[in-house]
Amino acid sequence: MKDTISIGTLAGQGPRTADYIKEILPHGFESFQINFWMNLGGTDLKKLSGEVKEVIADKAVVSSLGIFGNPLADSKEGQDARDGWVACIDHAADFGTDLVCGFAGRVIDKPVPESMERYKEVFGDLAKRAADKGIRLAFENCPMGGDWNRGDWNIAFNPAAWDLMFDALPNDNIGLEWEPCHQMCQLIDPMPQLRKYAEKIFHIHGKDATVRNHLVSEKGIYSPDHFAFHRHPGFGDSNWTDIISELRAIGFKGAIDIEGWHDPVYKDELEMTGQVHALRYLKQCRTELIPGPKGF
Repeated sequence: MKDTISIGTLAGQGPRTADYIKEILPHGFESFQINFWMNLGGTDLKKLSGEVKEVIADKAVVSSLGIFGNPLADSKEGQDARDGWVACIDHAADFGTDLVCGFAGRVIDKPVPESMERYKEVFGDLAKRAADKGIRLAFENCPMGGDWNRGDWNIAFNPAAWDLMFDALPNDNIGLEWEPCHQMCQLIDPMPQLRKYAEKIFHIHGKDATVRNHLVSEKGIYSPDHFAFHRHPGFGDSNWTDIISELRAIGFKGAIDIEGWHDPVYKDELEMTGQVHALRYLKQCRTELIPGPKGF
């Protein structure tokens, strides 16, 4: 029995991505999101797709491409991000995936509703281009330090914003790259929204959070003490057995890719220690599929 949910990690190393995957593939990662920060950095996606496919062979899959910039910005950086979305849409099939993920962007330092027209303008065209190629688009739910009234990067961080976005562009190929971490850091219980937005969840980032509720009770959320911080799955507060059970119940087919490089303990020389622990933990939470006896 082949599981419909793969457990993998992010592999955003630009032109060196295939070499990076080759190094970490023996740990047992089953999928990779190939992600880029702000722009493609000159990476030849066609060339990279061949290199990656040669390395992973039948041992893993590319779950998605990711481009994380501000495509709504009226600047060179914004144009670079838009160009990155276009290139990822055009080359996703070369990697064997139908999914491109990233930030939705934001009109800088304006309240979320004031980004809606620009969002419709940019992603209306991108979603059509993607649909014509059989590609889905998914927005990560990270606030990037912003809130409802101001920010620099991403409007797709809160359910109230998602409702505005899905109303503005009710396209079937627009959805979410969801993770519990960013919701918990807003003091949102992730499980009810996982159920509510089930049909819009296309990809999962494997990242958790620890919330110091005693600090919230004692000092609130605006004190100098951090009340929440990001963790690798297995070290945070989420019950990933429940999360994966819910994903199975809603018929999710796709990947949980670990988003590392945020854990305050398992970082630097301990980064891969944390990631491999998360990989093993998530596989245990997924549980092994056991076929029933034949003839019964």
